[in-house]
Amino acid sequence: MTDKAKFWNRTAAKYALQPIANEAAYQHKVQITASYLQPSMRVLELGCGTGSTALLHAPRVASILATDVSSKMLAIAQQKAAQAQVQNIEFRCAAVEDLILPPASFEVVMAHSLLHLLEDKEAVLAKAYDTLTSGGYLITSTPCLADWLNWFRYIAPLGQALGLLPLVRFFGQAELLKSIEQAGFVLQYQWQPENDPRAAVFMVARKC
Repeated sequence: MTDKAKFWNRTAAKYALQPIANEAAYQHKVQITASYLQPSMRVLELGCGTGSTALLHAPRVASILATDVSSKMLAIAQQKAAQAQVQNIEFRCAAVEDLILPPASFEVVMAHSLLHLLEDKEAVLAKAYDTLTSGGYLITSTPCLADWLNWFRYIAPLGQALGLLPLVRFFGQAELLKSIEQAGFVLQYQWQPENDPRAAVFMVARKC
């Protein structure tokens, strides 16, 4: 088991009990995402956590493959799916870097609160691009920590060494957008709650 998996397994139960920090912003992202979804679509969610977002969108699409590195996060997600009688989500335990998926096998890839936790976000964006069909959508919500918490980059390695923090990467909105565009995507929509630089940046980008 990797250190990343161990960290998220330790925090899974506590994570599942945490309320959404900004419910209005979350619902806005859900609504925007829903506007891109169609009943025939196959969706891949990378880093699905306890499955809340996948469960919300499942009735709108044909199927969802929801992946996460944490088996305990997925156990909670599976329990929630069973209770809601949602049957079109397949949960798979795997690090996003290790996923092997056929090219052009999904119409939508979602990656929420994930890209800043990756060693190499560019490699994962390239994988998402290859996995999408032509015209498919990448939908992300990403904390851009360099825009408001850049000083913490000097403290974070200590927290990681002590097992108190996961790997965290510091980049701003401009760098994130550049990475997405360099992967071959075209930005369709970008949003962040007004007057809240700490809020995650929500982006929808299209594979052309």
